Amino acid sequence: MSDKQNNVTVDKRVIWPLQSVNFFMADLQAGVGPFLGIFLLAHGWKSGMIGSVMTIGGVAGMIMTIPAGALIDATKRKRFYVVISAIFTIIASCIILITQDFWLVSISQVATAIAGSAIGPAIIGITLGIVKQKGFNRQNGYNQAYNHAGNVVGAALSGYLGYKFGMTAIFILSGLFGVLAIICTLLIPGKAIDDRAARGMKDDGDDAKANGLKVLLQCKPLLILAGALAFFHLGNGAMLPLYGIAAAANHQGNASVFVAMTIVIAQVVMIATSLLAMRMAESKGYWLVLLISFLSLPVRGFIAAHMISHTGLYPVQILDGIGAGLQSVAVPGLVAHILNGTGRVNIGQGAVMTVQGLGAALSPAIGGWIAQSIGYSTTFMVLGAFAIGSVLLWLVFSKMLKEAC
Repeated sequence: MSDKQNNVTVDKRVIWPLQSVNFFMADLQAGVGPFLGIFLLAHGWKSGMIGSVMTIGGVAGMIMTIPAGALIDATKRKRFYVVISAIFTIIASCIILITQDFWLVSISQVATAIAGSAIGPAIIGITLGIVKQKGFNRQNGYNQAYNHAGNVVGAALSGYLGYKFGMTAIFILSGLFGVLAIICTLLIPGKAIDDRAARGMKDDGDDAKANGLKVLLQCKPLLILAGALAFFHLGNGAMLPLYGIAAAANHQGNASVFVAMTIVIAQVVMIATSLLAMRMAESKGYWLVLLISFLSLPVRGFIAAHMISHTGLYPVQILDGIGAGLQSVAVPGLVAHILNGTGRVNIGQGAVMTVQGLGAALSPAIGGWIAQSIGYSTTFMVLGAFAIGSVLLWLVFSKMLKEAC
């Protein structure tokens, strides 16, 4: 029972639980995600406070991504960190159900963010350890497709359960997904993971060849990538939760169903675009893939500003699916490619995620307070405009980036 990916033979009995982890871990990386805003809105919170608590969690996750990446590089127990992160996320969801106190909700979001910062590098490391560098682009594409499929199923079930039984059912579903992710992680045989390949070492490499932060500071393509992603996520991070809140404020039907639809539409598109990104990367490299992803956000912001309705939901979230789906494959693949042979692939992933996370962490607070002051439509235009910085960086340094990509 084996398969070949770019001349790398892999055991399907190992790949199956790996892909299943990506399916069930979809909810773990963001907890209850956009539903949190609707839940807190129903308990009397204002958009500014909702954005602030999301930012607190985002900052905590941002701070932890580099240490998490270094830890994943160093450890030979990568599966353990997926399991413990899942447990933390389940506990955090329980806290929100029990109390809506600002600081306790903030603590729960910090725990969720820290767990999410470890899950990403851990899965990337496990994947590299199983399929090696040659098979990583293709397997990562499949992983992301399964991840987006998990989001589709989770969001659809959340919308249905929220409509039938209330928001509490959404938190219970998230916990169930966490338990299933733990089971699938434990089904991956530890001996199937090559620890040297998992951290980006070549067969004849030296573990001390690179030094954590130097990888980011000395590699110009990596710096430009991080900067472009920071601009993108400064605009993108608040777009979906604010769109859901705006719809709820405008009484666009049942709030949980509306938010579920935003997620389902985007994630269905992401399944297709992640597979497309995998193919494009093999034939054309990652530069074009990322440029298209950056261009999607200004268009999305413009449409969101003028169509806060069920009709506008479709183009807004299709564009979200294009941007995020392409990046979900291109960013880990490009970082692994640039840092191949250094032995610091996962700390490099963490470093890029930290700069990227800075934008994502600030976005909900910026978007929330702008929306509270001058309205949602103007806010969406402002958020979309941030991606112009990403596009300019990508075009100005195109020659260097195309070589690296």
